[in-house]
Amino acid sequence: MLRSRGWIIATVMGMLSAGPAFAANLTVQVEGVLSASGNVRVGLYDAPRYPNNANKPLLAAEAPAMAGETIVILRDVPPGIYAVQLFQDINANGRMDTSWIGLPLEPFGFSQDATPFISKPSFDQVKFTLLPGENRLVIHLQNSIKSSPTEKARDAIRARQRK
Repeated sequence: MLRSRGWIIATVMGMLSAGPAFAANLTVQVEGVLSASGNVRVGLYDAPRYPNNANKPLLAAEAPAMAGETIVILRDVPPGIYAVQLFQDINANGRMDTSWIGLPLEPFGFSQDATPFISKPSFDQVKFTLLPGENRLVIHLQNSIKSSPTEKARDAIRARQRK
């Protein structure tokens, strides 16, 4: 992994025998970072690894949080169908802090900007296709530190009712 100006560049090699000629690069642009505290932690998942929070991602990287926008670049990833799950680890303790009932206390996001309701979105709601070459994914952080978990739950219910 290389660190440069708050960017993390991660490389995955040997996952498939397709070779670097067919590899993909994924730039994850995280929007709505409210403060430069902690790190933004990104996990790339395939369908079998995604459903269970105990599973480790295929690839994980973190970058120092930068107010407004943080960029994470994943290089040499085999093309395929994936999901991204990320969060801003504000206190840099290496884990997503939650309330006593399991609601996230730190900002988070999913590919497709999917919004959780009761539990995290399904793989079908967050999946995207990673093509050979350069790919960009913009994810807006949810659960800003300006709102309480109760306010976030209320807002999620209202958003579902409007659809």
